[in-house]
Amino acid sequence: MALLDSGDWQGRIFSSGWVEGSGEVYDSTEPATGKILGRVGAAAASDVDRAVAAALRAQAEWAALPYAGRARVLRRAGQLFEEYQEEIAEWIVREAGTHPGFAAFQTSNGAAEECFEAAALAAAPYGEVLRSVEQRLSFSRRRPVGVVGVISPFNAPMVLAMRALAPALALGNAVVLKPDPRTAICGGVTIARVFAEAGLPEGVLHVLPGGAEVGAALVEHPRVPVLAFTGSTRAGKAIAAAAAQRLKRVHLELGGNSALIVLEDADLEKAASAGAFGSFHHAGQVCMASSRHLVHASVAGQYAELLVERANGAPVGDPAGGPVAVGPMIDERQLLAAHEIVTDSVAAGARLAAGGTYEGLFYRPTVLTDVPLTARAYAEEIFGPVAPVVAFGDLDEAARLAAGTEYGLSLGILTRDVAKGLALAERIPTGLVHINDQTVNDEATVPFGGVGESGNGSRHGGAAANLEAFTEVQWVTVHGEIPAYPF
Repeated sequence: MALLDSGDWQGRIFSSGWVEGSGEVYDSTEPATGKILGRVGAAAASDVDRAVAAALRAQAEWAALPYAGRARVLRRAGQLFEEYQEEIAEWIVREAGTHPGFAAFQTSNGAAEECFEAAALAAAPYGEVLRSVEQRLSFSRRRPVGVVGVISPFNAPMVLAMRALAPALALGNAVVLKPDPRTAICGGVTIARVFAEAGLPEGVLHVLPGGAEVGAALVEHPRVPVLAFTGSTRAGKAIAAAAAQRLKRVHLELGGNSALIVLEDADLEKAASAGAFGSFHHAGQVCMASSRHLVHASVAGQYAELLVERANGAPVGDPAGGPVAVGPMIDERQLLAAHEIVTDSVAAGARLAAGGTYEGLFYRPTVLTDVPLTARAYAEEIFGPVAPVVAFGDLDEAARLAAGTEYGLSLGILTRDVAKGLALAERIPTGLVHINDQTVNDEATVPFGGVGESGNGSRHGGAAANLEAFTEVQWVTVHGEIPAYPF
C-alpha cells in the first residue's frame, strides 16, 4: 500500500492523529499544470495551543524512553523514507515543481540520512565530568528543551523540515511543525505518515499547515522555548524580534546572495556548467544559489558566452512530464518578484544576454552581463533562475566584491590553484565554502548555516551543532552526605 493511499489525511491536520483543523481546508495545486493534488487541512492559532499542550504531555514519556528506543524509531523512519522514496519524490516533483533528481535527494540523501544521523545522535555522549574544589561529583548533562517549533519553507520542503525535526526528536523533544501551506503534503503529510508508521508515540509530532498567524502563534507560545526557522531574512528578523520578548532560542537559516568566483586559470567549460547549475537549479529557488558570478576580467566575456549557451539550451517545462532542467516557480508572486528584479536591473544598465521571459510559471534561465553594482540583481537575493555576471581585475577586488554584501551563506571558488582558492576564502565572511564547486551543497553530517543577514550561524548538522541547538545544559553535583554549614 502506498504511503498516502489512505484518505484519512485529506482535509485534516496531524495532531494526536488526523483531526479537523480550525483553519479553512484548501486545495494543494501543482504549479506546473494547476491541477489539484489533494485537499489539505489547515490549522489556526487555536490549534497551536492544543498541539503544544498535547506535545508537552507526550514529550515527558518520550524523553524518558531509553535512547535505544528513540534511536529505533529514527532508524525505522529512515528506512521508510528509503522504501517510499519514489512515491514521496513524485509528490515533491509535483507539489514543489522541482527536478526529479532534487526530489530524490530530499528523500534518500536528505530525509533518510537525517534520520540515520539523528538515530546515532540519540546515543551520543551528552555531558562532561567537571573538576570541583569541593569533595563532590560535579558534571554537566544536556536535557531536552521540551517542545521545539519548526517552520519550514516551500523550496526544499522535506529536507529543510527534517534537518531540525529529526535531531530534535532524537534528543527527546516533541516537535510542532508548520510546513509552508504551498507544499504541505510533501513537506508535512508525508513526514507525519512516515513517523506514525515508524512507531513514534502519539502526540510527540504535530503537523500544522497554515499561514502567518499559525507561525506567529508558535513563535509566541510560552511553552515552545526553541524555534528552528528556514525562510526569508525579513521573516527571520520578525521571528527573532518576537522570540526575544520571551527570551527564546531561535535557529535561523535565511536568505543569501552567494558569490561564485571564477579565477583566470579555471576550466571555463566546467566552470560555466557549475555556474549554470548553481543559478538555474530548482528555478533558482535555493537559498544557496549562485547569485553573483564574479569572473576575472580576462575570461569574463568567454565565461558569459558559455553561460548563455547553457541558459539557452536548458529545457524548461513540467518536471513530472519528462526530462527538463528547469521546472516552474512556485507561484505567480514569486515569479513576478524575480522578473521585476531582472527588468529593474536592465533599466539600471545591465545587459540581458539570455532569458528574461516567462510563460505561465516557467521562467527562462536568465544571464545578465555588464551588471552595475547598484543593480538589484547584484545587490539583492533574486530567488529565481538568474545569473548576474560581474568582472573583477585582481584578487583584492574579488574579495572586496564577494564580501560586499549583508549576506554570508555560501561561497564557491573555481580555480586550478587550490591553495590560492583557500587563501581567498579566508578573506570572505561566509558560513559555507566550496573550492572548485558551485555554491549549492548540503549533507546531513555537516554544520550548516550562514552569518550576517543569512542567519545566526551553523545551528544544524553534526552532533555538536544539534546538541547545542536542541538541548539545555544542566549542572549537577553529588555529595556522599550533606555538608556541614556554619548556621
